Amino acid sequence: MGRFSIPKLGFVLLCCLAAVTEATYVKYKDPKQPLGVRIKDLMSRMTLAEKIGQMTQIERTVATPDVMKNYFIGSVLSGGGSVPDPKATPEAWIEMVNTMQKAALSTRLGIPMIYGIDAVHGHNNVYKATIFPHNVGLGIGAATALEVRATGIPYAFAPCIAVCRDPRWGRCYESYSEDHKIVQLMTEIIPGLQGELPANSKKGVPFVAGKDKVAACAKHYLGDGGTTKGINENNTAISMNGLLSIHMPAYLNSIRKGVATVMVSYSSWNGVKMHANRDLVTGFLKNKLKFRGFVISDWQGLDRITSPPHANYSYSVEAGVSAGIDMIMVPYSFTEFIDDLTYQVKQKIIPMSRIDDAVKRILRVKFVMGLFENPMADKSLVNQLGSQEHRELAREAVRKSLVLLKNGEAADKPLLPLPKKATKILVAGTHADNLGYQCGGWTITWQGLSGNDLTVGTTILQAVKNTVDPSTQVVYSQNPDAQFVKSGRFSHAIVVVGEPPYAETNGDSLNLTISQPGPDTIYNVCGAVKCAVVVISGRPVVIQPYVSSINALVAAWLPGTEGQGVADVLFGDYGFTGKLARTWFKTVDQLPMNVGDPHYDPLFPFGFGLTTKPTGKY
Repeated sequence: MGRFSIPKLGFVLLCCLAAVTEATYVKYKDPKQPLGVRIKDLMSRMTLAEKIGQMTQIERTVATPDVMKNYFIGSVLSGGGSVPDPKATPEAWIEMVNTMQKAALSTRLGIPMIYGIDAVHGHNNVYKATIFPHNVGLGIGAATALEVRATGIPYAFAPCIAVCRDPRWGRCYESYSEDHKIVQLMTEIIPGLQGELPANSKKGVPFVAGKDKVAACAKHYLGDGGTTKGINENNTAISMNGLLSIHMPAYLNSIRKGVATVMVSYSSWNGVKMHANRDLVTGFLKNKLKFRGFVISDWQGLDRITSPPHANYSYSVEAGVSAGIDMIMVPYSFTEFIDDLTYQVKQKIIPMSRIDDAVKRILRVKFVMGLFENPMADKSLVNQLGSQEHRELAREAVRKSLVLLKNGEAADKPLLPLPKKATKILVAGTHADNLGYQCGGWTITWQGLSGNDLTVGTTILQAVKNTVDPSTQVVYSQNPDAQFVKSGRFSHAIVVVGEPPYAETNGDSLNLTISQPGPDTIYNVCGAVKCAVVVISGRPVVIQPYVSSINALVAAWLPGTEGQGVADVLFGDYGFTGKLARTWFKTVDQLPMNVGDPHYDPLFPFGFGLTTKPTGKY
């Protein structure tokens, strides 16, 4: 009998080796396997708790390693202004993201988490990042992707493809235009963020090109820019035909370009909250448009299904998840969300098929973007943050987004471009030497800041000083009285005024006025000397009362950190080329008033913009 013992031992060893190999080889971890096979294999191994964890997005401040591990958290975000440290370096960001990622990878199945952040005009939460003009001016994709990845983050909540139909809305500056055709064109930012879609791509399947690109997010679905009187998060009263012809087209473009995610709007359509609208989220976006990425809620979007928010959270969870929302931006009370959803699935209130649809979509995005192969952020891109190349790009964007609305009393007597050589010029106004005002909301903090020490950049005053001839004396007075101006013997003046920074509901305004003492500054300066007025604002504002006393008028929108772009054009190194992407009203009583309306009587029409020729450097 003894002679059988050796072969028997060999057989046992072989069996054990086979078992070990089988345990270490899992299909979902093999990048050579087709996408569908990887998703199916991973989902077959997942418990309900692991699936619901994937659907849960929590705020950075509550994302401890233990929470990540114990609740199988699928995603973490930074809310507006939520940073590891106000002046955190890219390395500090990477370390924070990687600490969370290590915890996610230490779970049984090792599913990487995805970190998301609002990068809506550059990587705007981060100290020293390049702040590009807000969407009302222009959108920049590839550079933003690099700066976001520089801090170890693979997912940006951008672009906002709202069609702002009423400038009284506090998010109008996040919208490219009142005209959906311009918004559609600007979805070209998506391949900038995510990479160019390969030629053989299936429609609706998400695409992210690799480690120097980020997953994008088309938002806010649907009709966010069409609310009554522009009231944020309110009701968009419009026919199905109007909704599809004005607010939907840019989503078609985004899906064609492989956008990875879509964020749902807080607003309602004809009284139905979008976060609870199954017909539009599941029926239209997923089934009709064949969108295959994941649908994410807005911040506490489920809570706000009820009024007041969080009044009946279990109902909100049922309504939101049943509507077709896949990932829930909870962002703090995640145990309540997980407990409620777990209960509802176990009680068969929400079918397992709905959970599986959500998880399949989330995993699809994570697999497609290479998160399983490259879950950890590395430091190879840290030098991209605020790089000179990106600042030059932002400066060019500023030059091209400025719109010249008036230039002299007659075409043959233009004030602009200004001469660089003059005896003495006056620079005045609340916004001339204020980097925070120049950048607007969603900059370093959610609502934006005042002052010059928030981040690195160039104010318009500094830009003027950099540009004029060394012999030209530049005098700065924020709000000079008329006597000071009259006695100053200035060759000419530049007045920079506008709106303070704001974001979302805080920016809703029924009067749209320039903030005080802006109007006084205009009257005091322009009443005494030839003046160019530069308006820093997120939207058209009331300007009609002052136009007759102004020699030259420039809409500069919210130009961001690179104020040098404003001086480049004021002094003629480059010409004015920008055109209005939205109607400039005479009085707020006319609103809403958009191009194509029957009673269209604007101060400056959609598409308007005077031009100047560059004078060359002199």
